Amino acid sequence: MEKPYPTFDICHLITHKLSNDLFNADRFEGYLAKNPPIKNIHKHNFYHLVYFTSGTGNHTIDFTNYPIEAGSIYFMSPGQVHHWDFETDVQGYVINFSGIFFDQLFLSSSILDQFAFFNVFSRCQMLKINETNRSKVIDIFENILGELANDDQYIPLMIASKMLQLFIIVSRELQMEIPVLGTTHHNSIILKQFFSLIEDNFKDLRLPKDYAALLYITSNHLNFLCKEHLNISSGEIIRNRILLEAKRMLVNYNVSVANIALELNFFDTSYFIKFFKKYTRLTPEAFRKQHYTA
Repeated sequence: MEKPYPTFDICHLITHKLSNDLFNADRFEGYLAKNPPIKNIHKHNFYHLVYFTSGTGNHTIDFTNYPIEAGSIYFMSPGQVHHWDFETDVQGYVINFSGIFFDQLFLSSSILDQFAFFNVFSRCQMLKINETNRSKVIDIFENILGELANDDQYIPLMIASKMLQLFIIVSRELQMEIPVLGTTHHNSIILKQFFSLIEDNFKDLRLPKDYAALLYITSNHLNFLCKEHLNISSGEIIRNRILLEAKRMLVNYNVSVANIALELNFFDTSYFIKFFKKYTRLTPEAFRKQHYTA
């Protein structure tokens, strides 16, 4: 029996950090040496971003594989499952921060909603930074590490400002690639609210009409917005979130398939197995076995 994957708390990491344990940063090679379990599959309860300046390999985020190469940056939100597979030595930077990091500076954490790469539905959690911006990105990481070596009351605020600069640089590069950013402001708000509602209710609400009612629009209109701007139906988005949670739970061997079905409000385990197999072409146990033998 495999051991369950760990969930890391930000205060347990060995790295350069603020005294309140809401933020830490390091050069990736040092971070890797001081926290060796991060090479294996694990989950965080904080935001996590990594930028590589050299090295090769693969990074798997919620069962989607991304290449590791110079100039690539990765963004992860709390609750996501991931692991690294390095082919060569890697160098770069890592930042971890709590969801309330911006709140304690009187900057609402809702500011993160402006950045599509922190949305678990996004296809843009990894981006290869344009060469013209790479020196700017490295300067930001180095400035943040420099701030962590200082000792005054403005350090968290300065770090927050540098992080927002980084997020804006990345968002500008993504601007032509993310469909949601091409919608009207009103439609963009509706889609963001839809994603937020799914995250809070996917275990209980399964039908587009349930979410449409909460958004005060028709289910047809919600479906139109999803297909027009995301090229996927509203029902598929809801279903994919359920399947993602099932996959996250299945890679933890300490949780039985029956308990996963119950946790996801499938009161009939056999129906959960049929549902999972229909959309993944694997039974839950086959998915579990494939993951650990891959």
